[in-house]
Amino acid sequence: MLYLSTISVLRNSTTHVLIDSIGIVLTRIIREPGKPMNAITGRERDPVFEKVRHAVSAPEWALMRPTIDAITRLKRERNAVILAHNYMSPAIYHGVADIVGDSLALAAQAVEAQGDVIVMAGVHFMAETAKLLNPAKTVLMPDLKAGCSLAESITGADVRALRARHPGVPVVAYVNTSADVKAEVDICCTSGNAVKVVESLNAPEVIFLPDKYLAAYVASQTSVRIIPWDGRCEVHEQFTAADIAEFRAAHDDLTVIAHPECPPDVLAAADFAGSTAQMQEFVRTRTPKTVFMVTECSMSDNITAESPQTTFVRPCMLCPHMQRITLDNIRTALETLEPRVEIPADVAARARASVERMLAVGR
Repeated sequence: MLYLSTISVLRNSTTHVLIDSIGIVLTRIIREPGKPMNAITGRERDPVFEKVRHAVSAPEWALMRPTIDAITRLKRERNAVILAHNYMSPAIYHGVADIVGDSLALAAQAVEAQGDVIVMAGVHFMAETAKLLNPAKTVLMPDLKAGCSLAESITGADVRALRARHPGVPVVAYVNTSADVKAEVDICCTSGNAVKVVESLNAPEVIFLPDKYLAAYVASQTSVRIIPWDGRCEVHEQFTAADIAEFRAAHDDLTVIAHPECPPDVLAAADFAGSTAQMQEFVRTRTPKTVFMVTECSMSDNITAESPQTTFVRPCMLCPHMQRITLDNIRTALETLEPRVEIPADVAARARASVERMLAVGR
C-alpha cells in the first residue's frame, strides 16, 4: 500500500522518467510473479537495492535503475569492464562496477581485466594507471576533470629538480600522481604497500612524494630517512584529533580507523591506520560495534552491506573529484567511447616500469 501511495504522488509530478521507472518495476511484477516480493511494499525485491537502501531512497533508486540497466547492456555490447574505487557512490559501487577496491587492487586487477574497454570509475591518475597497464585497450574516463589535489601538487619537472638536489637518492611516488611524474621516479606505491615499497629499496634515505602526511606515516613505520614533498589530500587534511575526541565522547565503544593520508595527530588518536582495503578488512574481520572511518564518507556507505553488524558514524567528507563520476557520465562514456585516456609513448614506457615495480612488491 505504501508503494502504491508513492506511485500516486509521483504520477502527479512532472518526473516522467520516475513514472516510467515505476512502470518498469510494475511490469516485472506482473510478468515474473515467481520472483521474491517485499512483504511491505509488494515490490519485486531488487538485490542491488538491498545493498544500497541505507544510502539511497526507493524513489531515488527508481530514477537510477533505468540508467543502471542501460550501463549493464552497454557493457555487454562494448565488451567493457568497469573498475570502481572504494570512494565511488553506492549506486556505482554496487550497481554497475565489475571490480572494486583501493588503488593497489585496481592497478593489479587492471592487468587482468578482460574485455576490450575499461571504464575507470575513479579519478584521472587511476585511469592513466589502467592505460599504462593496458596500452592496447580503450580506457575511458567518464569526466576528465575528476582530478586529485595530490596529483596536481607536483610535476615531472619538480621530480627532476628533487633528484638534482638529492643525487643518488631513490624516489618513490605515491600512485596518486600523473603519468608524467611516474615516468621520473624509481617506483610507485599505494597507501597499502608504501612501507614495504620503501624498505624494498634497501636505501638509507628515500624521497617520498607527493603526500607529506603519508610520508610522515611511512617515516613512523621504518628506519629509512624520508625526504617528503609538501602535497596534501584536500579531504583527509580536514580531519582533526578534536574530531576524534568529539566522536569518542558521543559514542561508547567507538573504534576509529583512519587513512594514512590524514595528519599525524589524527593517526595517533586512531585505533588503526590503513588503506581503504585494509580498513575494509579490519571491519570485516574484527567486527567492531561502532566505527568512525576517518576517510571519504562513501567508503562506509559501500561496506555497510557486507558489515551489517557494525554501525558507522559519518562525519561526511566527500571528495569533489570522485563525486564527478556519475551513472550518467559512465553511460555516456560507454555510448560514445569517449573521453579516452591517452599517454605519450615515451612517457608511458617509463611510467609503466615504475608501476610494474610496485606491483612486483605487492601488498
